[in-house]
Amino acid sequence: MENYLDENFSGVKPKHSSDEVLQRWRNLCSVVKNPKRRFRFTANLSKRGEAAAMRRTNQEKLRIAVLVSKAAFQFIQGVPVSDYVVPEEIKAAGFQICADELGSIVEGHDVKKLKIHGGVDGIAEKLSTSTTCGLTADNKLLNHRQEIYGINKFTETQARGFLVFVWEALHDMTLIILAVCALVSLIVGIAMEGWPVGAHDGLGIVASILLVVLVTATSDYRQSLQFRDLDKEKKKISIQVTRNGYRHKMSIYDLLPGDIVHLSIGDQVPADGLFVSGFCVSIDESSLTGESEPVMVSAENPFLLSGTKVQDGSCKMMITTVGMRTQWGKLMATLSEGGDDETPLQVKLNGVATFIGKIGLVFAVVTFAVLVQGLFNRKLGEGTHWSWSGDDALEMLEFFAIAVTIVVVAVPEGLPLAVTLSLAFAMKKMMNDKALVRHLAACETMGSATCICSDKTGTLTTNHMTVVKSCICMNVKDVDRQSNASSFCSEIPDSTVKLLLQSIFNNSGGEVVINKEGKLEILGSPTDAALLEFGLFLGGDFQGERQAPKLIKVEPFNSTKKRMGVVLELPEGGLRAHTKGASEIILAACDKMIDSNGEVVPLDEASIDHLKATINQFASEALRTLCLAYMELENGFSPNDPIPLTGYTCIGIVGIKDPVRPGVKESVAICRSAGITVRMVTGDNINTAKAIARECGILTDDGIAIEGPDFREKSEEELFKLIPKIQVMARSSPLDKHTLVKHLRTTFGEVVAVTGDGTNDAPALHEADIGLAMGIAGTEVAKESADVIILDDNFSTIATVAKWGRSVYINIQKFVQFQLTVNVVALIVNFSSACLTGNAPLTAVQLLWVNMIMDTLGALALATEPPTDELMKRAPVGRRGNFISNVMWRNILGQSLYQFLVIWYLQVEGKAIFQLNGPDSDLILNTLIFNSFVFCQVFNEISSREMEKINVFKGILDNYVFAAVLTSTVLFQIIIIEYLGTYANTSPLTLSQWFLSVFIGFLGMPIAAALKMIPVASQ
Repeated sequence: MENYLDENFSGVKPKHSSDEVLQRWRNLCSVVKNPKRRFRFTANLSKRGEAAAMRRTNQEKLRIAVLVSKAAFQFIQGVPVSDYVVPEEIKAAGFQICADELGSIVEGHDVKKLKIHGGVDGIAEKLSTSTTCGLTADNKLLNHRQEIYGINKFTETQARGFLVFVWEALHDMTLIILAVCALVSLIVGIAMEGWPVGAHDGLGIVASILLVVLVTATSDYRQSLQFRDLDKEKKKISIQVTRNGYRHKMSIYDLLPGDIVHLSIGDQVPADGLFVSGFCVSIDESSLTGESEPVMVSAENPFLLSGTKVQDGSCKMMITTVGMRTQWGKLMATLSEGGDDETPLQVKLNGVATFIGKIGLVFAVVTFAVLVQGLFNRKLGEGTHWSWSGDDALEMLEFFAIAVTIVVVAVPEGLPLAVTLSLAFAMKKMMNDKALVRHLAACETMGSATCICSDKTGTLTTNHMTVVKSCICMNVKDVDRQSNASSFCSEIPDSTVKLLLQSIFNNSGGEVVINKEGKLEILGSPTDAALLEFGLFLGGDFQGERQAPKLIKVEPFNSTKKRMGVVLELPEGGLRAHTKGASEIILAACDKMIDSNGEVVPLDEASIDHLKATINQFASEALRTLCLAYMELENGFSPNDPIPLTGYTCIGIVGIKDPVRPGVKESVAICRSAGITVRMVTGDNINTAKAIARECGILTDDGIAIEGPDFREKSEEELFKLIPKIQVMARSSPLDKHTLVKHLRTTFGEVVAVTGDGTNDAPALHEADIGLAMGIAGTEVAKESADVIILDDNFSTIATVAKWGRSVYINIQKFVQFQLTVNVVALIVNFSSACLTGNAPLTAVQLLWVNMIMDTLGALALATEPPTDELMKRAPVGRRGNFISNVMWRNILGQSLYQFLVIWYLQVEGKAIFQLNGPDSDLILNTLIFNSFVFCQVFNEISSREMEKINVFKGILDNYVFAAVLTSTVLFQIIIIEYLGTYANTSPLTLSQWFLSVFIGFLGMPIAAALKMIPVASQ
């Protein structure tokens, strides 16, 4: 079977499988009872094709729009004459421009129309908004605006109700055939024996079909509700917006035309709009157009399209068009119907279902042929082969129903659906544990993870940063918040303090604003916030410092350059550049420094050594170090020029404390005991990284810490020896991270999970088997590339995700072991009995009940087992493990053999053992066989809770679903035997017969325990 699965169903990967590969396995699934249900949780390839075509159309439209816009721009002389007429309803609403006109300006990149309407300021006026204060936060006015311009949501497929799932469950081909059989049975039965006696068999099948449909639809409907809740969580995206003059976070779905939105690196543009102000804004439009070349956005090219991503820079934009009026809205509406890729386990289990289904089909045909031959032989012996009665027709119909029901039992349609059930259950629970799964496959892949490459800042540490040490004017001091600023500044010249405050407040991606309560609030990244807080501690005035000079150019921080820079035009004249960033990089760019007298002096060897020693001292205390520097631009500066990289004067160095998160050390130890290697990959100083890594338990005595530049220079041969020992990589670039992940996956066959928060982490997140983005510090670009979003940015949550991933994998293995056992026994019992005795002990109704026990109910019981701590004490499956392991085959074959021998013995010797005589002896014996068979499955379900451990009762009551399924199965079995005999072909049993049936089932448990003692190879 493994060979068959590897050849035909192993092409689908956890990520980035091609449409051809996805189509191929669908074509191989030849034995499918209910395609609507079987392929419900697979990608809709035709809808994806439509989305790809839409992207190509967008690309062509935008290309033409840009060309026309450029041409128009060259020919516009003065203000063109407008032929636009404002619709009356727009005028009545208090606006001067309609949604269609706004859409045509931005989507068409129409410079001419924009100029006609008075540019960005003119559009703002016509939208009754302010580019500085934003919209007025009056609910009545906002609702009125929403009625005119629409909401920022795309049309989604309507949630399906319960009756739709009932209708889909009725599409099962075998159930349809059985329904036809039931109808024929009713007609013939009533014609032969009258009502109600003649209707019993037919009604029994109809009732069984309805029960199967009802239970199946209920299970599927519950699953759909879980996925709907998760989809809502995935779509929760917030962005910084100014309304009523206050800047705050808001859901992108509440945005309206006229809103002023603040964008920075890694943000997704939430709606179509126009650039208001900003610096170095580079936009990636590939998600909308497929075009990989970034587009520069500025006052000359102010058009921003929804769904595109900010690759570099920061800006303010004004929203003009929202929701389904944008191309992104239309594209997302199509893409949402495309669905998620199916997971490798789903595909593999579809393969198992197809393989066993083919065998079952052959068995069913042969069984039917043998039973019909037996009937012919009997009639031939009686000499009645030329005369056929209604009873003979009913018997033939019963044979056909049995053959069809063998197909029902033999095709394990529940296998691939059990994966979805288990994943839906796990995803819902993981959501409560602060992990949002974006792609189904990530759940099961995380269970196989052998390596986690984790960021330091915010993941291993708390991301609550404060400046605790500084070295200004060569004077190292602790920053004590209890003392006042005057004592701290007493040894620093006033001119240096002024320069320091100018650097802190102007060279920052953050802001200090007054919130609605009238209190100061710091916005921005944790590093920026720590520096701004330090500036306020020194007595600085943020707004005063920001407004005094004129900002000429900003080069925002990114993880490649590891620095940020600004150029200011000073009030007293002259230009000054400020830079801050990684201490070693900025210090290397300095050739001067400020001494204790506030004088600028050359940076000599002794001073460099002192500053380097200070950096190392701060870093060894696990502090992040930043260097601040400036330079006077005496030769002038053009905004089109890059900010200089050298020739700076060092102002000082600050040490920022970012404490290790509680529980991280324990989580790293749990991962290590689970066979998962944890590596730290950070852009920080190597000494800071090593100190934190030792504190977390990541860096051990035999591990290596390396810097990104050194790693880059290694040859392939050196990397092969080095990579297994690397535990810390400091001063790494995104490319270093990508290279490390690629080598771990391809060269060493590791299953790699990678954390990331920045835009530049996207390639590594994309390359990894499981990309983990940070929910708090992570940019939208990082989240878009990730498979799982860690909502609390905590490493302990990553360990929890690994535990849940293992739980999913093991739970599905348990269910497969249980279902294949039932498959094998039900097939062999009915087939061998039909061949040797001419009749089948299990009727169509009984087989339908067995099918429900092993399919929907079995999946509910075993696929929803919660994870235990024991899971993190075993080795990971890795990339090459067989899903159906030797341990599983041992349990399946051993248990199947026991069940088959017991049932066969009952069939041969049952009458003698129970001293059954009289006309009902066959009916009672078949009831005993059916009852024993069902209780064998009940106790086998309990044994399947553990595949290798003998104690299967541990934590059994913690899983209320398992207990409920088991209880309801036993109760319904009692009802079937004692009260529904007329419809289910059973007879009430005596107390001793009940005891023996249950005992035969129970005996399977010690046999299962004995089987677990037989050693087998793991693969």
